Amino acid sequence: MRNFNSSRPHPALQDFMILAVRLFVGFSMLTHGIPKVQQLIGTDKIEFVNFLGIGSPLSLMLAVFAECICSVLVIFGLVTRLAVIPLIITMLIACFVVHAADPYALKEASLLYFFLYFVILILGSGRFSLDQLFSRKEVVY
Repeated sequence: MRNFNSSRPHPALQDFMILAVRLFVGFSMLTHGIPKVQQLIGTDKIEFVNFLGIGSPLSLMLAVFAECICSVLVIFGLVTRLAVIPLIITMLIACFVVHAADPYALKEASLLYFFLYFVILILGSGRFSLDQLFSRKEVVY
């Protein structure tokens, strides 16, 4: 039996927690990305932050790519470390460009997403992922 006060979690528990974080942030970010897809394919004029001087439509497309496509990749654990990079960049832009003049309360969500994506970048997708399935490496506990 493992010591309850141990500073190291059981590897299987760690993999379940990585899965839980991936699923939570992936599905949560989709709730932000899907309205952007609707705005992108709608007939209305696109009003979106032109943060790089590349135009609102292209900026919106980049946000849709990050928040929808990369989120689905994170959910499935496929090329996970690569997929979180656009999400990290998007959250930094949301916090420090879009909400630059806003109080901390409006920056908080993007910072929380940023730190969760950073954890995924460092820890990887874990055992319960397509990355692990395709790597064919045996995981022994």
